[in-house]
Amino acid sequence: MKLLVVYCHPVRASFCAAIRDVVVTAAEAGGHDVQLLDLYASGFDPVMSEQERTDFHTEGSNEIPVKAHLDALKWCDGMIFVYPTWWMAQPAMLKGWLDRVWIPHVTFRMPGDVISWKPLMTNIKLLGVVTTLGSPWWWWTLGVCAPGRKVLMRSIRTCCHPRCKTFWLALHLMDSASASARQGFLEKVRRRVARL
Repeated sequence: MKLLVVYCHPVRASFCAAIRDVVVTAAEAGGHDVQLLDLYASGFDPVMSEQERTDFHTEGSNEIPVKAHLDALKWCDGMIFVYPTWWMAQPAMLKGWLDRVWIPHVTFRMPGDVISWKPLMTNIKLLGVVTTLGSPWWWWTLGVCAPGRKVLMRSIRTCCHPRCKTFWLALHLMDSASASARQGFLEKVRRRVARL
């Protein structure tokens, strides 16, 4: 499988960096071709410019500012997102990547008079997420209805292959998790990626 790992965390020595390393190492050990997209390290600008917004629905013009990222999406068969959950959803850097890169005419076709919504990233047959959260699972799931999960597992998922498989791994109460709990989570991640 050609696997795109989209990683988002500003701290090089973070626990999310350890998760990223486990994901990449386990995937490569399984024989997958891995491309790592580190949004902070690459200096990705999450801010959509006025011109980008003006051209958002213009086929061709909307691709120019994010061509390299679109090439990565077209290349992969699967994607795994690794990031911390902040304020119940993706960090602004990752949300900006979704806003700027998942554009009409390339990743999806907008509904119109004669066509309905159509996914265009049908090459993507796997969508995985590994994230950390400070909140307990019951608050994030029942209290605020898991907004970050819905962004990826519902919205982005609809742009992928109709039978795209998904997985979601989350370490809740990250700020108070013991060293053994963190290590156990890394092992859980390794086992899941090894099954791809």
